[in-house]
Order: sequence, then structure tokens, then C-alpha cells
Amino acid sequence: MRRADRLFQMVQILRRGKVITAAAMAEELEISERTAYRDLQDLSARGVPIRAEAGIGYQLESGFDIPPLMFNQDELESLVIAARMLDAWADPQTKRQIQSALEKIEQALPNKLRDRPARVKVFAPDFLTQANIWQALPDIRQAVNEKRKLQFDYCTEQQKISTRTIRPLAVYFWGRVWTCVGWCELRDDFRNFRLDRMTHWQLSAHSYVDEPGKTLADFEALHMQPDCEDFANHFARKKLGDTPAQ
Repeated sequence: MRRADRLFQMVQILRRGKVITAAAMAEELEISERTAYRDLQDLSARGVPIRAEAGIGYQLESGFDIPPLMFNQDELESLVIAARMLDAWADPQTKRQIQSALEKIEQALPNKLRDRPARVKVFAPDFLTQANIWQALPDIRQAVNEKRKLQFDYCTEQQKISTRTIRPLAVYFWGRVWTCVGWCELRDDFRNFRLDRMTHWQLSAHSYVDEPGKTLADFEALHMQPDCEDFANHFARKKLGDTPAQ
């Protein structure tokens, strides 16, 4: 990577608005920590308003911005491929958002790249997709974003139906089905639910507050660490039903 490109990438990382250490910056850019320190000092000397706090890290001052770098051909092709995959496996709302985003990207492209999306020959046909695999996805996404409880009826593989109230934490796509992991009040534990087995779902009018032991970070610490049983194999055996993740 050219030094000019590296400095630009540093600014892009700082634009995220989060405090970041020189060590974390160096790891992300695959450079030495010494180089990261030197480049941050150079950016500051060139007028980029970087706030540094000893022992904490670096952060860009509010109000500073630069125009984004234009996509290169490989990045643009990757975006088109990802959009086509989601178009085949996502809900109608997400499909509309994907198409709108692609149209905005195409309008901003220079003439030499304007026809690039149409020339991408990687496709994701949707004729094998079951229409109901994503049925609850829009409402679950809203519940996750707004930290609102979700109530629904759930049918297990054995055709047993129960009413659940959960704190939805995240949604996962497994190639054939979508699942939602959440804290289940009935089981008083983490549970995973297939979206295509949910019916009569509705969002609670009230939001919830994260509690220790019931958050996504807690779930990941318990069930998605390298020393735990393989996550995907577990779900494959359990057929992605209402299961603990262990």
C-alpha cells in the first residue's frame, strides 16, 4: 500500500468516530505500531484534527470530513455479488434497500466504471428459496435495533407449539434458513429460533435494558469461542430448531 493510501485509510478508520489505539490501527492496516504512531503524527502536523489521549487512544475531532475514495473495480464487483446474494435470500424490504443503494452507487460512478455492475457474471438464483424463510426478518431487525422484546408462537420440529417472549439479540443466515438468537423468558436461557417456524409475532411496546448474562456479548463468550463445540455443526445436527447453543 502506498503511504498516501495508508494515510487516507487511517483517516477513514478515525471517521468511524470511535477511539482507537495505535496498536489497533497498526493491526488493521498490517503495519508496525511505530509506523502507526509516525503516520498519526504526520496527519496531525498536516492539519487533520486528531485528538490524542494518553493511555486511551486517538479520535477524530467532530466536524472534520473528507470525500470518500471511489470504489475500484474489484470492490465494485464484490458489492454487486453481495447485493445479488441478498436479493435472492432476503426479505422484500431489504431487497428494495439493496436496489436503491446500488442505483445510488451507479449514479456516482465515473463513466469508465458505469457499466461495470452489468458486466459482473456472478449470479444467485432464487428459485430454490422458500418464501417464508425470512418472514419475520424486518420486525426482528427492528426489535434488535430498538432493544424491544418480541412475542411469537413457535413450532418445533416435533410440531409442538408454544408462545415465547424473547430479547432478540442477533439474526444469522445459514444458507438455507435464517435464525434469531435471543434470551428466552420461558427457558430463562439463550435460545435459537428459525424464522420460518415463527407465527403471530409482535413487538412489545416497551424497550428492555441489557442485563449482565443476557447480552449478545455473553452469548458469544459462552457459545462462539474457539474452544467451544463447533457452532455450525451443532445447529446442523439440531436442524436449527429451538435449541441451546451447547
